[in-house]
Parts: sequence; structure tokens; C-alpha cells
Amino acid sequence: MIPCLNEAATIATCVTAAFQHLERCGYRGEVIVADNGSTDGSIEAARAAGAVVVHQPIQGYGAACLRGIEQASGEYIVLVDGDGTYDLSTLHRFVEPLRAGYDMVLGTRRNGEILPGAMRRRHRHLLEPIQTWLSKRFLNFSVSDVRCGMRSVTRSGLARLRLGATGMEFASEMVLEAARAGLEVVEVPVRFHPRPGGEPRRSVGEGWRVARQLLLLSPSRLFIFPGLVLTLFGLALELLLLPGPIRLGSFNLDYHFMFVGGALAILGFQVVLLGVYAKTYGLIHETGVTDLWIRRFHLHYTLERGVALGALLFVIGLVINLWILGSWLAAGRGIIFAVRPAMLALTLMILGAEIVFASFFLSLLRSSGFGRI
Repeated sequence: MIPCLNEAATIATCVTAAFQHLERCGYRGEVIVADNGSTDGSIEAARAAGAVVVHQPIQGYGAACLRGIEQASGEYIVLVDGDGTYDLSTLHRFVEPLRAGYDMVLGTRRNGEILPGAMRRRHRHLLEPIQTWLSKRFLNFSVSDVRCGMRSVTRSGLARLRLGATGMEFASEMVLEAARAGLEVVEVPVRFHPRPGGEPRRSVGEGWRVARQLLLLSPSRLFIFPGLVLTLFGLALELLLLPGPIRLGSFNLDYHFMFVGGALAILGFQVVLLGVYAKTYGLIHETGVTDLWIRRFHLHYTLERGVALGALLFVIGLVINLWILGSWLAAGRGIIFAVRPAMLALTLMILGAEIVFASFFLSLLRSSGFGRI
């Protein structure tokens, strides 16, 4: 199955090579080209070479792949780009492991060979390694190249994947879904060639969409960890400045920075709550790989405990404010300087109120699927 968008210079060669190596290996198969709106004669060239051409009006690499997969009738489906960057003489490497019992075979350029000019430096040394590193956080198998354009999957394995990405993130979605479904996956080396007559097509925007997808699948790294850092740093800053100013060399930290600390603590805690909401939603609806800690959290969490914790923080802040009020009245309602304790009290009251309302929202969020946790 070959997704295609304006590959007139190479598509016929790819189709011909596919047929040649199917015959050489003794495989019976079909070659499907999923056209994504080509205007340069790619469709005619593919048909002339013997391919079955199907059309996908929805733009995007993933959309074309999904249309081609829908058309495919074989037991084993091999996906390969139509720009001539992959050598189809290695076709057997993507079929024999499936015949031996694996569900999916991933090509790896990292453990194979990347020829000069085949990939831009920023992709080779920065963007794709970052994407692969992020992917490894979700996988229960080793993968060195999450975006290789040559891979294969069995019909039964494909039925267990929930695929829907329409862009370049489709490649990483397939790998992540394989991990979620528990497929048996193996990597095989491939040689990655430069695109004949042109520069590599992949852009920074495509790399960002892949990274974005991976981050959205990881609320802990997107929300919880950054939020905890902000919350703890903000609270620590407030507590350190509560007794009085701190001098660091020629730099003086005074109560003004308590406002900064309070803002960071409140913002950070709100971000943490967003992460908990996202994790809870994912746990209930099984949208992806979930962390063990969120299951443990919900085993011990109850609405009453959440409300009690939030109320405790709120009351502590309220008591501090009442103490400030009492001091002001005792001083004859004159001018007193109580900015430091007032700022800490304000932060505690807001955090307490957030916990109370978050507890109700969490109970509402998980009410319909509580039995599945």
C-alpha cells in the first residue's frame, strides 16, 4: 500500500519494484496506491504500472494510508512511501516476521542506513530523536525509529488498532496503538535514500504535530510535572519570605516576590488539576496508556476526603486572616503591615477552594465509569 501525493517522478518505479519483489519472493499480492489529490500525472503513472488506484479527498498522509488500508484485501499489509526513499528489495523482511507470528514489523533507519541528503539535519539529530524518545515512554517494546515510512501489519493485528490520525502523526499513532493493544512488534533495518530530484519533504510543522500528539497522550509530562514544579516553587518562595526579606548578594528579595510565589502556586496547582482530569478521563474511557498512580489515586480518593482537604486549607487561610483582623482591631484599627501573612492566607484559601470544587468535578467525571476503575 503506497500513499501518494504528486509523486509522478517515482510512483511508477515504486509500483514496478513492488510487483518485481512480490514475484521474486514468491508472494501473491496486490499493489494499492492511495492518491491524495495528485495533479502531476501520478495517478496515470501508477495505473500504467499495474497498481490499483484509490482516491482519498481528505488531505493528509494518515488519511491516504487509512483509505489504502480500507481497500487492501491481503492478510499482510506492507506500507511504503511512494517517493523512492525505501528499497523494496527488503520486502521479505516485512513479511517473514509476520508469517513467523509477529503482528507488526517496523522499519528502522537508525539501525539501518541513512544516506547523505536523505534527511535534514534538524530532523535527523533533533526532531525525530525527540519524537522517538517521547514514544518510548508509552511503549512496552523497543523502538528506535517511530516515523519510518516502511512497515507492515497483519490483518488481525490491524483490527486491534484504533487509528484515526490524518496527518504525519499517523505513523507514531500506529506504533502507540500497537503498544496499547499489546501487539508483538519487531524492528528490521532499512536503507533510507534521498528523494530523487528533490529535497526531503518533512517540515518542522509535521514534527510538531507528532510531538503534540505524544504530549497529549502524556498528561503527566504536559500538565502534572510542570504544575507540581510551579506549585512547590511558588509555595516555597512564599514560606521563605514569610519571616522577612532575603538578601542574595546585592539582590534583595522582599514581600513583592510573595505575589509572584502566590501566582505561581495557584497557576501550577490549576495545571496539576488539569492533568488529573485528563488522566481520569483517559482511565475511564481507555483513550491511551495510563499510569499506575492514577489508579491508586482513585482507589483512595473520595469526594468527602477531597472536600475535607480543601476545607482544611481554606480554614487555615481564613484563621490567618482572622488573626490579622484581630491584630488590627487590637491596634486601634490603625495602620498595620501584614502583607506577608495575608498573601500566604490568600494563597491557601484559593488552593483550598480549588480542591473543594475539583473534588466535586472529579466525582462527576468518574461517576458514569467508576465501576471500570
